[in-house]
Amino acid sequence: MQIRNANLKDADNFIDLQLRLDRETEFMMYEPGERNPDRDRTENLLKSAAEGENLLLVVEDKEKLWGYLWAERGSLNRIRHSAYIVTGICKDYRGLGIGTAFFRELDKWAVSNQIKRLELTVMCTNEAAMRLYEKSGFVKEGIKKNSMLVNGQLTDEYYMAKLY
Repeated sequence: MQIRNANLKDADNFIDLQLRLDRETEFMMYEPGERNPDRDRTENLLKSAAEGENLLLVVEDKEKLWGYLWAERGSLNRIRHSAYIVTGICKDYRGLGIGTAFFRELDKWAVSNQIKRLELTVMCTNEAAMRLYEKSGFVKEGIKKNSMLVNGQLTDEYYMAKLY
């Protein structure tokens, strides 16, 4: 198992990872079958990470990707110091320290890129993710009420951030 920066060769494998995550967890944005696997969009995402503008870490095992952490830096001058985080790890690879390793690498990237604020949202019911985020230095800043509809239930999300 290896945690590494994603590259352009990962496009198909990354799309497959996102589709698997959509099927196996209710904590991601997309429902099963809702994502349009767009190779051009994925390649652009991978290019922006390869060029250093953003960060895309993946965990690879047995020539497949099993998790990722995406950090997208603000593109406008007033928010260029911040980055929005999305992460997902397949269920068979959770609890192995991958999330902790992702966030250690994220910290290094943030410091070297003059990022002063990392931010994310997490469903209030996703206790495992919140423990990881809090362990990594994120704090709850507020609640986004009724922000998602999951299995017919309105679900709140926490706004969380880490400042440097």
